[in-house]
Amino acid sequence: MIEGRVRFTLGKPSHTVSLTSMSVDTQTRPAFDHRAALYSALLPGLGHLLRGRARAAAFYGTITILLIMLSVALGRVSGRAAEVFFFMLLALPWWALQSYDAALGPAASGSDLVRTARHAWEEGHDIRFLGLLFLISAANDAIIIAKNPDYLLPFFCTKLDGAAGFVTKALSPFLHTWVGYGFLRVKKWALLVYLVYAAYGTTNALVNLTCFGPGRIRNTLLIALIAFTTYILWRRRMFQR
Repeated sequence: MIEGRVRFTLGKPSHTVSLTSMSVDTQTRPAFDHRAALYSALLPGLGHLLRGRARAAAFYGTITILLIMLSVALGRVSGRAAEVFFFMLLALPWWALQSYDAALGPAASGSDLVRTARHAWEEGHDIRFLGLLFLISAANDAIIIAKNPDYLLPFFCTKLDGAAGFVTKALSPFLHTWVGYGFLRVKKWALLVYLVYAAYGTTNALVNLTCFGPGRIRNTLLIALIAFTTYILWRRRMFQR
């Protein structure tokens, strides 16, 4: 508690202003530590350990390893594509969350994990994480297109070649990049762009499913798109701030 009295004179008579009960909270929470976030991003739990949080380091590190092992196990059952898919939906979100927790430091009261999850939710970091996934997907699409120039992408029951085929293939990384950037910045227009992308992707997938029949990758992508769209609609208020 800091108390003081200030006296100043405006001609005559003199006026006195008292500043009493002016308090300063000296027990503020630890500042956001970018280095701790970086260390835990490189090695889960490392940022916690460097900040003296040994139990948190062991907890977050162990859970991350278990989730990676689960992703690998699911991949062995369903294939390489499923392994990457489950890693991005299970291990990678946890990896990002524990890095964020390392930066925030210990909670003043209650559970560190609950505090971190609530803070990430309120700040829309889940939307930003999805934006990162879209940018990763865009880079992956571009690599696949570059390595397989002769591959013809199914497009509404057709497989276009030439300039038209290139445009249909380039549409995917273009939309992924656009949506990813908008989600990272939580822009208002990003919701509309995503809904257009989702409408196009769902319609194209259903039409191709009718023409070419079910496939493991096609079915997985369709289910993921529907799940993503449901979640984004649930969180649509984040784009209205």
